[in-house]
Amino acid sequence: MPERYIEKSLLTTIGLLSRNYMQDNHLQNEQRMGRMVAVANQKGGVGKTTTAVNLAASLAIAERRTLLVDADPQGNATSGAGIAKATLERSLYDVIMGHLPARAAVTTTSLPHLDVLPATQDLVGAELELVEAGDRETALRRAMDSIRREYDYIIVDCPPSLGLLTLNVLTAAAGIIIPIQCEYYALEGISQLLNTVRLVQQNFNRSLAIDGVLLTMYDTRLNLCRQVAEDVREHFGSEMFRTAVPRNVRLAEAPSFGKPILMYDVQSIGAKSYLAVAQELMRRIEGAGAQAADASPAEASPGELPRAGEAPMGVPDTGGAHEDTTPADAQHAGTERAAEIAP
Repeated sequence: MPERYIEKSLLTTIGLLSRNYMQDNHLQNEQRMGRMVAVANQKGGVGKTTTAVNLAASLAIAERRTLLVDADPQGNATSGAGIAKATLERSLYDVIMGHLPARAAVTTTSLPHLDVLPATQDLVGAELELVEAGDRETALRRAMDSIRREYDYIIVDCPPSLGLLTLNVLTAAAGIIIPIQCEYYALEGISQLLNTVRLVQQNFNRSLAIDGVLLTMYDTRLNLCRQVAEDVREHFGSEMFRTAVPRNVRLAEAPSFGKPILMYDVQSIGAKSYLAVAQELMRRIEGAGAQAADASPAEASPGELPRAGEAPMGVPDTGGAHEDTTPADAQHAGTERAAEIAP
């Protein structure tokens, strides 16, 4: 079967399946245009890049004009979105240093409504060069002003540190999403990150808000995960996302194919979880209009956490695409599912 036909069929499947979670109900552009959301945590390995890539893809599936900005010199978000770093001639480094306008470095992807502002290892030099620059903390904000109005959401993948690049992102962003791995050590650095957020609010960006706290690598079978979830809920309250992203083989495999999970295995629980997270984020930012088209108040979203006092939920059904299926099998299963839910 021709590759172009498979891509078109997969996009159709994703679009149909996403109707189960999202309703295309747009607000006026002025109300939500160009909301920049930083995905940040100075601890590595907590799912920042996975969250940034797949949240951006999920927002694009919901027909929100989305820009994924890779602010990590490792460039994992760039490759995870299907862009070959070796072929790049322009990147965020050129933008943040003022060598190019942001629009000139933006790259399109195979997913409609999703663009990427990529990163290469050159970005390491930006952090060093900015040390001597005036207004160094606002370099990214100034650089992004020219394209903010072209997008509904700008999702920024931060480096695993609290250095000058992360400070630039927090100064430019309207909100921050904090991914937390469900392990004890993941909680230890949160206070340091929150202190940084407070300093940014006091000195550079008074409007910076916490858009959400997201539990990643959640396993309902482990008491530790449930305890971490309770601790996070007690500290952050309503800022915690109702959806947690579970451990998922497909989610871990997708970056090696240069695809968001929605393009790799749309039926996986990882894909469904990030669709649900995107739905929650849109509901928080856009209001109650951005809710699931046919969601029932009594029905839990995939990966949804139990409320305080409830028994832990089991791992949700993956919709027919099991962990040992191939991408082709998952695409076939997704096509059948799409036929069932199509109007």
